[in-house]
Amino acid sequence: MTAQTLDGEMVAAAIRADLAQRIDALADRGITPGLGTILVGDDGPSANYVAMKRRDCAKLGIASRGEHLPATATLADIVAVVDAYNADPAVDAVLIQYPFPAGIDYETALLRLDPAKDADGLHPVNLGRLVMGVEAPVACTPAGIQALLVHYEIPIAGRHVVIVGRGLTIGRPLANLLTLKQPGANAAVTVVHTGVADLGAYTREADILVSAAGTPGLITPDLVKPGAVVVGAGVTYEGRKVLPDVVDEVAEVASWMSPRLGGVGPMTRALLYRNTVEAAERAAYPDQP
Repeated sequence: MTAQTLDGEMVAAAIRADLAQRIDALADRGITPGLGTILVGDDGPSANYVAMKRRDCAKLGIASRGEHLPATATLADIVAVVDAYNADPAVDAVLIQYPFPAGIDYETALLRLDPAKDADGLHPVNLGRLVMGVEAPVACTPAGIQALLVHYEIPIAGRHVVIVGRGLTIGRPLANLLTLKQPGANAAVTVVHTGVADLGAYTREADILVSAAGTPGLITPDLVKPGAVVVGAGVTYEGRKVLPDVVDEVAEVASWMSPRLGGVGPMTRALLYRNTVEAAERAAYPDQP
């Protein structure tokens, strides 16, 4: 068996094409969606990620503004930028890039953000709305994983999804998203982590296995049920090298698998742009549900 590829680049391109039409419709009303970014310090992957997003915004027609603060910035400096973005009607959504340098409280900055401008879907108000099944910006990587599975018509309803990783950005919101009683969800979800005694006892029961642990080489073929769908969402950076959770040999066991590059990453960025456009649409059409 050789797994078929969950091609995130292709699906992300389709999402961007849809967004381009919606951006054109906003332009007809004299509106340009605006994304504000905040980068603190000199973390290489974070800087590259923000730069990539700003390039994509330029291609899509999203106005992108960026504030790059030094590692010596104080929390008050960061909060001042958040406040300025909150008050700026030209900024529809804000990305506060994680991580911050050691000693600076990311959560305080996130809590200061207007939940309606939360591009990442990680504000507690939006996470709470997700738990309730109420419309709100959804965390980008979980929403991207769901969109990827839906595009390839991977059955989710009634299936057993096992998520390895309980982090705030992927594991926990993805579990809540996929248990909702709605199209593209309604799954039975188990969340585990690297601290369990026998990880394989859980992962080998998965119809859909998502690894978001950030532990290189964690998911090997012996941990995967034959024919399972495997999504690798966890990566670790070693210099410029990207080390995924899921080893390539898993493709010999899985029926579908996201690639090492071009899988979840492009989907995360595409959903960030969708959150931005949707924020602009909410501001432009306040009377629409």
